[in-house]
Amino acid sequence: MNKILMLLALLSFNALATPVNINNADAQTISEALKGIGLKKAEAIVQYRTKNGDFKSVEELANVSGIGEKTVENNKDDILLSDPAKK
Repeated sequence: MNKILMLLALLSFNALATPVNINNADAQTISEALKGIGLKKAEAIVQYRTKNGDFKSVEELANVSGIGEKTVENNKDDILLSDPAKK
C-alpha cells in the first residue's frame, strides 16, 4: 500500500508544478517545469531571450529552434511572461 501511495505522489508531482516565468528563469528551471523541454531546448530558450529580449507572448516561444507549436500548446498553462504580483 505504501508503494502505491508513493507512486501516486510521484506521478502527481508534475500536476502540482508551479508555472515558470520564461523571461527570467534559467535553463535548468525551464527544463524541469515544462513538458517536452529538456536542458538543450531550455538553453535555446534562454539564448533566444538573451538575443531578442523578453518574450512578448507565449506563442513567440515557437520561434525558438526545436520548439514547435504543439510543445507551446502543451505547456501554455505552465508558462508565465512576468511574475505574479505579490500580495
